Amino acid sequence: MIRNNLVAGIILLSTAAVQANDIDGNWRTSYGQIATISNGAITLKTGKYAGRRIGYFNEVGGNNYSGTITDPFTGASYSGKATVSGSKLHMTGCIMKVVCRSQIWIRE
Repeated sequence: MIRNNLVAGIILLSTAAVQANDIDGNWRTSYGQIATISNGAITLKTGKYAGRRIGYFNEVGGNNYSGTITDPFTGASYSGKATVSGSKLHMTGCIMKVVCRSQIWIRE
């Protein structure tokens, strides 16, 4: 009985850890807006550009993603990568691998 409970607990913890690193969900951007990521598509939910799709990320392994994101203020598009680490989404995007910008978004 104890062994069954221990195994069930380990399974629940490992499932929670996988879900915690999933990119889908609501994120607070570095500008204070809320963006939602669903199946890799990034859409702003709040702010001046609410409803605008601003990017897309595909999983490349583990909690690492690659894709594109557009700055809604300037219209500049960046190719880049993202990594989910707990409640933080670390993103780096570059134009022609020369001009790069990084941001950290926080899970809501």
